[in-house]
Amino acid sequence: MRSIVEREIRASFVNCTKGEVKRLAVPRDLDTRPWDDLDFLGWQDLSSPGRAYLVAERDDKLVGVALRRANPHAGHVRRSMCSLCLTTHTGDGVSLMTARRPGGSGNSVGAYICTDLACSLYLRGKKDVGPGGLMPESLTLEEKIDRTAVNVTEFLQKVTQ
Repeated sequence: MRSIVEREIRASFVNCTKGEVKRLAVPRDLDTRPWDDLDFLGWQDLSSPGRAYLVAERDDKLVGVALRRANPHAGHVRRSMCSLCLTTHTGDGVSLMTARRPGGSGNSVGAYICTDLACSLYLRGKKDVGPGGLMPESLTLEEKIDRTAVNVTEFLQKVTQ
């Protein structure tokens, strides 16, 4: 992903009001993000653990969506798979994230996504998933990256339809 700045991030959101866009917490470390290793920019709102954000390039344009994280099941140990990068995690490493559809219809789209939105780093081995996190596959890294990009694009299409 190319390096982006706060102004571009705020302008990309399709499912937020202007007021929500002004108030959302943009990461302060944009200039130190590993842009060459990112397929999309994803982050959690540190002041509100139930909120997260995803910004990706789609058709040479940035598309951002605000996400809500479903409450995890306390004390429930399970193994779950991210629907974007297909990385498996134990515990609360994967969360159901929902995005409101634009237009105020009240409809939303959900997907199971790595809770920390670090899919790109897990794929490239830059962030450790822990034991049993990456299933052996015959795909090359480039093919896994392409698959993740397709999954992100499909998720954004469902949100923006």
